[in-house]
Amino acid sequence: MNIKNEVLYRVYFILFIAVIPAALALIYKTAYISYAEGDFWRKKGETLYIESRSIEADRGNILASNGDLLATSIPFFDLFFDPNSTGMSEEDFNKNIDSLSYMLATYVDNSYTPGGYKTYLAEKRKSGSRYVVIKKKASFEEKRFIESFPLFNLGQMRGGFIVSQRNERVRPFGMLAQRTVGYVRDGAKPVGLEAVYDNILGGRPGRQAMVCVDKVKDIWLPVNALTEVEPKRGDDVKTTLDVNIQDVTQEALMRAMNYHNAEWGTAVVMEVKTGAIKAIANLGRTEEGWWETFNHAVGTAIEPGSTFKLATMMSMMEDGFIKLEDSVSIEKGRTKFYNDEMVDSSPFSATLDTITIQRAFEISSNVGMAKLAQQYYGKKERINKNQGAARFIEHLKDFHLHLPTGVEVAGEGVPYIKEAYSSAHEWSGTTLPWMAIGYELKITPLQLLTFFNAVANDGEMVKPYLVAEIQRDGATVQTFKPTVVDRQIASKNTIRQAKMLLEGVVERGTAEKLRHPDTLYRFAGKTGTAQIGYRKVSNRTTLIRGYQASFVGYFPAENPVYTCIVIINNPKANGFYGSDVAGPVFREIADYCYVTATSAHKALNTDSKPVLAAKQLPNNNMGFTPDMSYLIETLELPHFGSPKTDWSVLRVRSDSLVWEDRTIAENVVPNVTGMGLRDALYILENRGLKAAVNGFGKVTRQSIRPGTRARGQTVQLYLN
Repeated sequence: MNIKNEVLYRVYFILFIAVIPAALALIYKTAYISYAEGDFWRKKGETLYIESRSIEADRGNILASNGDLLATSIPFFDLFFDPNSTGMSEEDFNKNIDSLSYMLATYVDNSYTPGGYKTYLAEKRKSGSRYVVIKKKASFEEKRFIESFPLFNLGQMRGGFIVSQRNERVRPFGMLAQRTVGYVRDGAKPVGLEAVYDNILGGRPGRQAMVCVDKVKDIWLPVNALTEVEPKRGDDVKTTLDVNIQDVTQEALMRAMNYHNAEWGTAVVMEVKTGAIKAIANLGRTEEGWWETFNHAVGTAIEPGSTFKLATMMSMMEDGFIKLEDSVSIEKGRTKFYNDEMVDSSPFSATLDTITIQRAFEISSNVGMAKLAQQYYGKKERINKNQGAARFIEHLKDFHLHLPTGVEVAGEGVPYIKEAYSSAHEWSGTTLPWMAIGYELKITPLQLLTFFNAVANDGEMVKPYLVAEIQRDGATVQTFKPTVVDRQIASKNTIRQAKMLLEGVVERGTAEKLRHPDTLYRFAGKTGTAQIGYRKVSNRTTLIRGYQASFVGYFPAENPVYTCIVIINNPKANGFYGSDVAGPVFREIADYCYVTATSAHKALNTDSKPVLAAKQLPNNNMGFTPDMSYLIETLELPHFGSPKTDWSVLRVRSDSLVWEDRTIAENVVPNVTGMGLRDALYILENRGLKAAVNGFGKVTRQSIRPGTRARGQTVQLYLN
């Protein structure tokens, strides 16, 4: 046998003994798996496969103007156990299962005993399960505690502990500006700033290899802790909203809604010079109470009623048709236009006939405003450049009342201003007089406020806005500055007279009751009481479903800082006039803003320092010694003395002060003359005495003589 044949025989032998049996065995196993175990493995393949999936990025925050959180994302963790993790040995499982079961039964789910938990986990491992829920929506602290349990502390591969993080959007201030801040939810249309700035807030998603453990429920878990692409956190959006003003606005609106049993209401506060919205509240009635179900301020176009009369007056003043001292006959509040009767709602009108135009505006006479509009715009004449009503509409467009504001919130309502003589807009002979008093047109509350804001701003119209900055990791990356829409919507003279009219409404007109004699500031504005859901039955009869009360104005009148609009729809109890329903809400908001806004007050000590005179020195002022020391040092007052007692008094001597001790004796009525109220109350109450306060300022007199034995008496304090 030659060598070649020998080699061939040996190869054939190896093939026969080793390869062929192995091939036959492989064929057998394949057939067995395909047929005998086919269903099992096909089901396994359907429920368990791996793919690269998107990872949600941490969503950015929405902040108030001072940095307070209006919306933020809090991480929660879903915790799972894979009892058949590829890295888990039988030894590790058996060694730790008792301790793990004890910890789970004791600290996570006490519906199981430790023994019951052990049996449950052992059965899951035996059945080949890859998915056991340990805890849903665990906090970070809970997650950290559970991952320290025996077996789990070996990690995902060896210990089978799987963590799936998800974020939940929360509002630290509850429903404050809820609709404006908005939301982004699965299965719901996004709204508010969350929707508009979703691409900024949402960040950039990452990617990670994940395994499907339940196809029916579409449950995916990370294969390991490593990500293919790291997600990028979203940027923060800083708004113009002031949390405190928003809170006051919303609470005042809610109280009024409850008191008047209204359908819905809205209130907006805006900064005059910039257009920055400081508060925006929207409340609607639901079965669960008052909620921001819709952003009425932005999205609801309504017939404004009497608040629109300012635009009518400004149109006529711009054309030079009227002077405020001119007269108009209001016919005791009743007149007709083409057989349609118009009636004043003002109680002032019933006894009046011919009055000045200014007075007609102050008492909100429908008849007066409509007759003037009809007189000057009712027909085409040379005096008004042969335009008639078209001239009036042109002025409304000059005031930008036909355009949306462009505020950042989606869904802004579109104003409806009829084109003069247009059949498409159903123009009729009565359209002009009714438009003059705020009917047969529609405008949103924010659009109307923007117009009034321009008047307060000496004619310069600015765009209202809600977002001031975009921030990344606390640093500003983009700033949004105020936008001027129109440098001058009307002449300076018209704006000056418009302000006079609005101030007159508060001083002598329909809003007079809102003015308090002891108020430190003045405000200006216009009331409105519009009919809603009305329909004409005849020329003399109108069926009215309800009313809409409104007030829009600005404050302080002499140096406007804020404008504010309040609208309460369909009040059913305790009045329906704008001055009775919406006006008090405006007043409450204005009071708070005036007290807290430094820009609303004149700066102190800006003039040159006068020569010190004895009569200008604080005489007999008594107070806490550290406070008195601060006063003297800050004002640089010449003085003598250095008190050693807790309380001291300043007395005038010629052109300087003498700083004296004041000892407050125990068990006797103390001398609190010269003190501020806070200090006086502190001393009296600490000696078991009561106080009754009369007046404001410093204590000038007390009813019980100092030195009288203290027996819990009531001391009358007289302040001036």
